[in-house]
Amino acid sequence: MKMDRHTTATLLETAAKSLLSNELAAIHALGEIPRDLFVPLFNAAFLGGHKKILKAIVGVWPFRCLHIGRLNAQEKYYDNLEAMVDGLQILPAQKSSSRGPKLRILDLRHDPDCETTCSEIRTTFPFCFQSCIYSQDSILKTEEAKHRVRCLGIGNSESQPQSAQEPMELLVDISLNSVMRTQRFHSFLCRKVQQSCGSLHLCCRDLQINKMSALRRILQFLDLGCIDHLEVNQAYLSEVITLLAQMIHLNSLSLSNVPFKTYRRRNFRSFLIWLRRLDNLQELSLSFFCLTDQLHKLLRVLPGQLDTLYLSFCGLSLRDFTVLSQSSQATHLRVLNLSNNQIPEVSEPFQILLEKVSGTLQHLEINNCVITDSILSAVLPALSHCSHLRVLSFAFNPITMSVLQSLLQHLTTLTNLKHVIYPVPVHCYDEWNFQDSLDRQKLAEVQAQLKVMLQVVHRDDMNWTTCSE
Repeated sequence: MKMDRHTTATLLETAAKSLLSNELAAIHALGEIPRDLFVPLFNAAFLGGHKKILKAIVGVWPFRCLHIGRLNAQEKYYDNLEAMVDGLQILPAQKSSSRGPKLRILDLRHDPDCETTCSEIRTTFPFCFQSCIYSQDSILKTEEAKHRVRCLGIGNSESQPQSAQEPMELLVDISLNSVMRTQRFHSFLCRKVQQSCGSLHLCCRDLQINKMSALRRILQFLDLGCIDHLEVNQAYLSEVITLLAQMIHLNSLSLSNVPFKTYRRRNFRSFLIWLRRLDNLQELSLSFFCLTDQLHKLLRVLPGQLDTLYLSFCGLSLRDFTVLSQSSQATHLRVLNLSNNQIPEVSEPFQILLEKVSGTLQHLEINNCVITDSILSAVLPALSHCSHLRVLSFAFNPITMSVLQSLLQHLTTLTNLKHVIYPVPVHCYDEWNFQDSLDRQKLAEVQAQLKVMLQVVHRDDMNWTTCSE
């Protein structure tokens, strides 16, 4: 009887779990077990926190790449990662297994869409969908250089000494903060790279900095050109500029709490110059970043294909809203967050902006923008034309129940819209937006009325909630 793929996978998982019941036997068996058993064995060892087995598995991994993908072991997470890194065969003396390791790329990033190993495609160079393409220390660039040397006929295998160790890549996301366990893990990574004598390339794609001083310790081991997502919290603008000068491949940049006093004219001008170089930038998030009457300078240097723009707590003025509504970026945005900026009573610029983004916008946040009944009523026609909208959040705005009901009637025609976070109507408060004065009974009545309205128009698939729920 021929077994289907699901049955085969189940049998392999059962065999892997059985093997893990005897740690010593499992380690000894790694040189003999079938290749197909490695992935389920690794998954089971990772989730079970079997550190010794994880280290041994990495040492004899029979594929070119290994990704933790969607695996997450919570409290055992860092212990697992350290065991895996410790298993990398970075020194020739460590090669004691009869089954020589093929592993060239170890990916420690959590990615729900990534398989444990890539499908093997025979090419000239080692292949992996996640391999580094920018750093001169990457496997791709190293192998290309070797290939050019061979093609030019420079030297030969007999006269030229072979490299003591094949180049390897360690892919990580790094968060620099004050958490002791995280700092210990970073120190461990640095020691491992140092021990490799140049054969191990530490490739960071996502760098989050909550403590600039911590960056200096790991900077000597990082190639900042690899990073495609940078998030910085609480830094001087001059420090941000220094980073951007080395990160020309960014597709996502997030800055928050940059002190206004560091925006000296020269610094802000330099910031814009380096921002202009980010041709691949698709996402920009600025929070507590003063842009009052300066947004036109920022938009002038941003790429036209920008699809995500967060401008929370940026002090946007009427002029800034007008500039944004006239910008080339407005016709491409999929995600827009203007929360915590006062939308002007002169609502025309905001109305024009909604009309411009109506063909692409999927996610809109306008929380705490002092949006009144008159403003919301004026922009309702434009908002109801945002046919791709999936999420709308406009909490903490002084809206009455009648206008909220009118909004619901307009939005139920948007078939893609599934999540709406709405403000508690003003009549539910003794003192508007003061939590202790919220009348829960009145709020419950509001929720019941909206639920009935959604049922009447057969939109039970729309989820309307408040931040107080």
